[in-house]
Amino acid sequence: MFHVEQLLIMDNIKYIIERFGIAGLKIDEIKAAQLNTFYEMLVEKNKVMNLTGITGFEDVVLKHFIDSVMNVQIKGDETMIDVGTGAGFPGIPLKIVYPDLKVTLMDSLNKRLLFLDEVIAELKLTDIYTCHARAEDLGHDKNHRERYNLAVSRAVANLSSLCEYCLPFVRKGGTFISYKSDASRELDAASHAIKTLGGGKPHIDIFLLPETDMKRTLIYIPKSAQTPNTYPRKAPLPSKQPL
Repeated sequence: MFHVEQLLIMDNIKYIIERFGIAGLKIDEIKAAQLNTFYEMLVEKNKVMNLTGITGFEDVVLKHFIDSVMNVQIKGDETMIDVGTGAGFPGIPLKIVYPDLKVTLMDSLNKRLLFLDEVIAELKLTDIYTCHARAEDLGHDKNHRERYNLAVSRAVANLSSLCEYCLPFVRKGGTFISYKSDASRELDAASHAIKTLGGGKPHIDIFLLPETDMKRTLIYIPKSAQTPNTYPRKAPLPSKQPL
């Protein structure tokens, strides 16, 4: 039985390396093994807690792991906050692929973060921390406000709201990266929010996930000025009344 399990793990590791390679991402066996362990922990915890609707191995590799890191422009030693990290996406895969990245995983639901603490410990990841908070509150904390090179978010919200949640964390010269399936309509609507919150001209990267017709959009919003102290507004204004 043990031998069969080991063979399955090795097959999974090989598959992850191959699929990442097709996506133009080179990873070694150690990183692939960490991703596989993360997958195993994710599906096991998902039996008792709703973390993801995607649980098949191949689907998780493509729609969570590769989707989290494909085409993302990262310098390894940057500081990054993952706003609304949920089950750890994109923060955990980015940390695995870029181990020098210094990561804060923020979420408003503590039981998700307790799971991610288990993942961090099991994978022996360093320079990665969880933070139980709402973005509307943490964005005013001097230990987090405009302290990060990068803010990332795969959270399901309109871009105007996401800008108010995320841009206050980014220092001038840094970048907010928003993960979207299609943001063509949202971008125009978010132009006022971007300008108000200190963002510059967005750069848009549109691509397909490997060997699929699934379109993905990364929106890079540079931080060109400080965010006014009045933002982010208290909940629920950013979501109920977007800028």
